[in-house]
Amino acid sequence: MSETTETMETQNGEQDSSTPKKRSKEDVLEIVIALFLGITALATAWASWIGSLHGGNMSTNYTRSNNLAADGNARWNEASQAMMQDMQVWNLISEYEVELMYAADSGNEEQLGESAYKIYFICSDNLTDAMAAKIGYDFDFDVDDIVNWVLNDELAVTSPFSDPEYVESYYTDARKVLAESEALLAEGQTDNTKGDTFNLVTVIYSVVLFMLGIVGTFRRLPNRVFITAVAIAGFLLGTVYMFTIPLPTGFNFLSFFGG
Repeated sequence: MSETTETMETQNGEQDSSTPKKRSKEDVLEIVIALFLGITALATAWASWIGSLHGGNMSTNYTRSNNLAADGNARWNEASQAMMQDMQVWNLISEYEVELMYAADSGNEEQLGESAYKIYFICSDNLTDAMAAKIGYDFDFDVDDIVNWVLNDELAVTSPFSDPEYVESYYTDARKVLAESEALLAEGQTDNTKGDTFNLVTVIYSVVLFMLGIVGTFRRLPNRVFITAVAIAGFLLGTVYMFTIPLPTGFNFLSFFGG
């Protein structure tokens, strides 16, 4: 009888040892916490990295913007100086044109030729192609052509600086460079905003890591489950928010590995 009982106990013991035990709720919770600790740590590293890339783009764009702004301002000053020089040339041309027209009205052929020669040499040495086209002057003009041009062509006696479009043409190149500078500045500001947003995501993840780290200090299982649930909700919120933020301009993950 005793042998039979021992045999049954032995068989029951073998069955108990071979039957897998179910994991308790605490074991499952610990696995979930460990899993989300690892995922959150990786997500935090990712958000920090992308935020730093945005910061790098911001610095690059700000630097390029400042360089272009300096170049644009220099071009603006050069354009202003060029326009002032052309205005001085035009004042001289206008002065000699008045002499030429007066000589023509008074029949003074000598003064007429002298004034035409003055205009010829002023235009040959100082007149730009753009201004020559604006006032209808041809660099192949001889003295007689200049006399005919002044007396018969309205463009010859019309100041090119009375046309706002012509005045604006001096600054076209400078405005283009300054516009590019402003565009890069705006892009840098956008990168700054995106970088700050990724930093905010990093803060959210840090809070999640903190909450997951203190779960073990609570003895009651419901409290631990509640804290874990809040941490997971924060992780999901931060992750969804992070995916709404565009990646840095020109970002290519494979490029960091030579791809």
